Amino acid sequence: ISPSIMDAQGVWLMFGLLLMAHCTLQQTPSKKGTGKRDSANSAAIEELKKQITDIVTELSLLKEQQALQTVCLRGTKILGKCFLAVAEKKTFHAASEDCIAMGGSLSTPLTGDENDQLYNYVRQSIGPEEHIWLGINDMVTDGQWVDQSGSGVRFKNWETEITLQPDGGRSQNCGILSTTANGKWFDESCRAEKAFVCEFNIV
Repeated sequence: ISPSIMDAQGVWLMFGLLLMAHCTLQQTPSKKGTGKRDSANSAAIEELKKQITDIVTELSLLKEQQALQTVCLRGTKILGKCFLAVAEKKTFHAASEDCIAMGGSLSTPLTGDENDQLYNYVRQSIGPEEHIWLGINDMVTDGQWVDQSGSGVRFKNWETEITLQPDGGRSQNCGILSTTANGKWFDESCRAEKAFVCEFNIV
């Protein structure tokens, strides 16, 4: 056996002995070391709990992403959002609750381009003569239109050339997008029954 192999074996033997001694010392009861070991064990347990929580959170996010991908496959992607049309006619509140139950909200275009694409999607998926609920209303203060988070509506596409929308006053507090008016908005009674589109933000 060459000296280099013997040296290597000696190093490994010494390492093994030191490791055994270290483990033995850790396992040997000691009044002075008990507090430190308990503290170290507590820290290790807390670290494991944190890792488990992180894994559970990550799994939840993966499930949400998978569900969202399923929605996107059934619907369409528009400018960082997925849209899913629902042809069944419901009241504003029932439609809103359905979207929330699916993890989304009633569609609310934020730009003219998004409004045009939503309009085209509704024509193709639901029909060329349909109205859909938008996620906007002025229930709290008449004339102050807000989205479903309660924020003021910045982009608006009211029909103003013929009917000067919104024109329903206190009797019409929910917004719709009309395919017969090329995607223009109208106010409507929230108790009316309309088709709707749910939107889901994708990152």
